[in-house]
Amino acid sequence: MPVMASRGGSRRRSMNEINMVPFIDVMLVLLIIFMVTAPMMTPSSVNVPSVGKGAKTPKTFGQVIVQKDGSITLKTDGSERSLSLQALGNAARTWQKEQEEGTPVLITAEKTVNYESVMKAMDALQRAGVERVGLTVKSSGN
Repeated sequence: MPVMASRGGSRRRSMNEINMVPFIDVMLVLLIIFMVTAPMMTPSSVNVPSVGKGAKTPKTFGQVIVQKDGSITLKTDGSERSLSLQALGNAARTWQKEQEEGTPVLITAEKTVNYESVMKAMDALQRAGVERVGLTVKSSGN
């Protein structure tokens, strides 16, 4: 029986291992990029833009006042009531249905009030089905 000779005298074996060096190099470069850029990122603070005066102020409106401590007051037709978040939506919707169509409910809060408190008030009004909700801002005394 003739023996078949292979070229070069040695057999080629398949390579079963993956070369990890390029992968490690790429990961180290990404790690360095993140380490350099992370201190440059700003903390999660929101700079709310200032606004100009609205064209037309509504004659009648309901007002939700959010206090610094998170308490909520609903001011309608000269009366003020302190309410919980659960009662706020229903009271505002009931008041709005008694008014003419298109009467807004405005949310008022000082600049130092926690943003989350204002968002919870907006969410309560939305879940109750209050149709027109707006935000009021106080102009600075420039």
